[in-house]
Amino acid sequence: MFFITNENVPSGVGFSTFDATHLLWLLAFALLSAFSIILYRRLNTQKRVIMLRILGGLVLFFEILKNIVAIAVNDFGVGHLPFHLCGINVVLISFDIFKITKIVRNFLYYIGIPGAMLALLFPNWTTLPCLNFFAIHSFVIHMLLVLYPLILVTSGDIKPNIKDIPRAILLLVLMAIPIYFLNLLWDTNFMFLMNPETGNPLGLFEKYLGSHLWGFPVLLPIVMLVMYIPLAISNKIKKKPKKEIKETVTV
Repeated sequence: MFFITNENVPSGVGFSTFDATHLLWLLAFALLSAFSIILYRRLNTQKRVIMLRILGGLVLFFEILKNIVAIAVNDFGVGHLPFHLCGINVVLISFDIFKITKIVRNFLYYIGIPGAMLALLFPNWTTLPCLNFFAIHSFVIHMLLVLYPLILVTSGDIKPNIKDIPRAILLLVLMAIPIYFLNLLWDTNFMFLMNPETGNPLGLFEKYLGSHLWGFPVLLPIVMLVMYIPLAISNKIKKKPKKEIKETVTV
């Protein structure tokens, strides 16, 4: 059962969304995030680079390991290529640990975090046993995909701006267009462009509007604004004391 895949798993051995198994994974993620954020904030610049490279290296390692195991159990196919949003984020994080670019880091924050968080909250691997390699991998990789940009933002190493949102959306669209045609060619469902799959919130748009694709233009701006609002509030709170000090000096 440890190396069984979605294609071969018998019914009734998996877990349910928000059952005890799922909630324990979410609790572990919350604790890991809190610990990592506190640790990263206490490190100097040089040690922060080392920690980011360790996290980025782990992301790449787990993704390569998954593919090696998939090949070993004769399950590897075009669906394992890194054209899902989370697979794209694996590539972007691997790039970021060597070359820092504003557009990549903003993409990882505005789109990478919500995408990986949705996967953690509504996993599509619930048919697998909780003690299964591919289930464990899916939880761990998505936790790391959230954690990497999260510690960058909470430490102030990146400061996403609302003006950066259109660029992040443009980068997503530029990737989605060729991936859509790859889906048609390979009969795949990268980035959920062909169907929402079980448990995905996009399924509500398919149910009530006839196509899950309506969910992208509706949800994407909302999600990105939700990601920006806490940063705007935090920046406003940080600036307030400075203004009060200036007013006191002037008086």
